[in-house]
Amino acid sequence: MEILGNLGLGLVTAGSLSNLLYCFLGVFLGTAIGVLPGLGPTATIAMLLPVTFGLPSESALIMLAGIYYGAQYGGSTTAILVNLPGESSSVVTALDGYQMARQGKAGRALATAAIGSFFAGTVSTILVALFAPPLAELALRFGPAEYFSLMVLGLVASIVLANGSLLHAIAMIVLGLLLGMVGSDVNSGTARYTLGLPELEDGIGFVIVAMGAFALGEIISNLEDESGRSVMLEKVTGLMPTREDWARIWAPILRGTALGSLLGILPGGGAMLASFAAYSLEKKVSRTPEAFGKGAIEGVAGPESANNAGAQTSFIPMLTLGIPSNPVMALMIGAMVIQGIQPGPSVMSEQPKLFWGIIVSMWLGNLMLLVLNLPLIGLWVRMIRVPYHYLFPAILVFCTIGVFSLNNTTFDVYLMGLFGLLGYVFRKLDCEPAPMLLGFILGPMMEEYLRRALLISKGDLTIFIARPISAVMLVLVLLLLLTVLAPTVRRKREEAFQEVG
Repeated sequence: MEILGNLGLGLVTAGSLSNLLYCFLGVFLGTAIGVLPGLGPTATIAMLLPVTFGLPSESALIMLAGIYYGAQYGGSTTAILVNLPGESSSVVTALDGYQMARQGKAGRALATAAIGSFFAGTVSTILVALFAPPLAELALRFGPAEYFSLMVLGLVASIVLANGSLLHAIAMIVLGLLLGMVGSDVNSGTARYTLGLPELEDGIGFVIVAMGAFALGEIISNLEDESGRSVMLEKVTGLMPTREDWARIWAPILRGTALGSLLGILPGGGAMLASFAAYSLEKKVSRTPEAFGKGAIEGVAGPESANNAGAQTSFIPMLTLGIPSNPVMALMIGAMVIQGIQPGPSVMSEQPKLFWGIIVSMWLGNLMLLVLNLPLIGLWVRMIRVPYHYLFPAILVFCTIGVFSLNNTTFDVYLMGLFGLLGYVFRKLDCEPAPMLLGFILGPMMEEYLRRALLISKGDLTIFIARPISAVMLVLVLLLLLTVLAPTVRRKREEAFQEVG
């Protein structure tokens, strides 16, 4: 019965007129940036972080959360109509969704994506409500040693589950950890790694790194290779699956929801890995695997359910442990810090309105998305046609104003430009900047917990294996490293991504 009371509190919070408005704004913006290839939720949330300064904490986080899972909906629209995924998690949707559009079945593909996403969003929201509180209670028993080991596990898991080269992922994690150390030492107050610049004595701003590496990096990359977009059709008809379609999609929706809910919790998992894994699973269990890539509706239902489920269950470690499972959750933690909220298990007890308001807003947001997406197909089609070179100046101005407003200094703007160039270079080298952002967020926290643990043990490193929970996590770290370094596992991992890529 306690959970019903908590959900009632969340409904009162999320159901207020102002929070409903911010939830609507978030899911609408999320859908729009999902539709427009080259933006994405990470860059958009990074740009909007300065805006959240003047908002109540509940409104700010409800809006940012809406942007994230709204983008999963919007990304499928361009994937199906244009064969140009608006979001990385919609890459596999394009394989069969676009073929369905070419066969005159665009309406059924879009409806399948919307229905699968809504069902998965509803189920995953229930899972967040059920499993977040006990996990937060368990986390309250954690000491510095356990938190340090947990963060090490999170970083190693993000490397293991990363797409692309393992060496690149490790390098980006290490770079993020080093960037997080810039500034004044927590204990002594001594400036370190500041290059003699007083502006860096307070450290590098999280918003600066996020805006530069993601927003500006994406702008430069997209300007270099702006794809032409040809929409398959002007008007979408037949927006309801047939009886035969229902018989083919219900099982993939269930499997995608289950798989996405599990993978979303894992560090480095989230929506993209969930959609890739769901597509591979559907192809393996199908009686007609040769139909995939030629317009199989299962290839739309499974991945679209999985990416939305993964997007929402990724809130569990962020809300309960203060550990980001992907770059967007790292930005959400940054928004919490901006609001003066200490991320971690204490959020549920100290900020119950915020905690339960976000959870309930996820279901309300998914309901809004179901109502919004299909009737507004015409609007999304027109947005797809907007050339990117008309969009990027507005994005650039918004980024510059947002960063300058943080400290009213041009140094931050120059620093953002530097990270923008680095973000572009990283993409050219096939180095995803996402692991760097995770390392940047977790690095200072890891250092703090490491020092606390060593102070408690008087410098004895065995504290990390003497405490059972910490020891179990470090054993998991070792097993993950041994597994991913095995040649057969590495080869199968690369083949899996190439198969759906």
